[in-house]
Amino acid sequence: MSATDFRLLHGRLHAARAGGPERGALATITPQQVLTAAAEVRSGRAVSLAAPVQTTPAPDAPDPARHQLTAPVDSEPPGDALHFARDRFAMNVHNDVDSHLDALCHVIWDGTLYGNLPADSFTSTGAGALSLDLTHDGIVGRGVLLDIPRLNGVPWLEPGTQVTTEELAAAEAAQGVRVGRGDLLFVRVGHRRRRIDLGAWDVTRARAGLHPTTLEFAAARQIAALGCDSNSDPAPSAVDGVAFPVHVLAVHALGLHLLDYLQFEELAPQCAQQGRWSFLCVVAPLRLPAATGCPVNPIAIL
Repeated sequence: MSATDFRLLHGRLHAARAGGPERGALATITPQQVLTAAAEVRSGRAVSLAAPVQTTPAPDAPDPARHQLTAPVDSEPPGDALHFARDRFAMNVHNDVDSHLDALCHVIWDGTLYGNLPADSFTSTGAGALSLDLTHDGIVGRGVLLDIPRLNGVPWLEPGTQVTTEELAAAEAAQGVRVGRGDLLFVRVGHRRRRIDLGAWDVTRARAGLHPTTLEFAAARQIAALGCDSNSDPAPSAVDGVAFPVHVLAVHALGLHLLDYLQFEELAPQCAQQGRWSFLCVVAPLRLPAATGCPVNPIAIL
């Protein structure tokens, strides 16, 4: 896709966005839709959509999260009195391996944020607009998983593969489900399965993801959020001169919170076994009001 065509697509999507300036596409989730989503629970099975946090260096994690036990230490074994085990955790949130959520302030495009807000509210203490605080009540709704490797009869899509709109529609038909307004759409490309089976690789150079035109599907269905077991954007990029076109279109044009590097290797078999690909989904981001994102552990309840 040329840079000119990409800008035209961005303009169309921005004009077609379903959410308002306050909460972005999360505004498409109504209380009635949450009640309807709760009716998706039949077996009571809860499944995590997050991968374990990476704390050791790897080709896709040159700067892994740091987890340190601060007490007790080896030189101070606990005695008979009361003691507390304590630890400290630090993470580069927007990395290429850990499951995390992108706030609407995460993407700056042409000097603006989503809704054409000026990108001048950042300070050393955090973001002043469209921060993670928009999700302080959580994200609760109907989740839908579209399994593209399953559609194609393969365990995963090879790095560099770009999922098309036609494949999303075909997965809907094959799985007997339809994505609708206010849904949390999750797209499996098999990134985690490949990493488990073959080991980590440099995903900055090659990873499967969505073609930018699939955001027209997202806009037409008026989804509330988008998640993937990759980071949604394929590498190499499909657009000349734009490294993360799906991020720009999803966050900046449509106001979609993105959930990157999830894992569906427990959910997909459960969906296949139960013969349904929709479920109640609960996402509870951290209360970090001025943050641009946070690690997250979405829970699917079938």
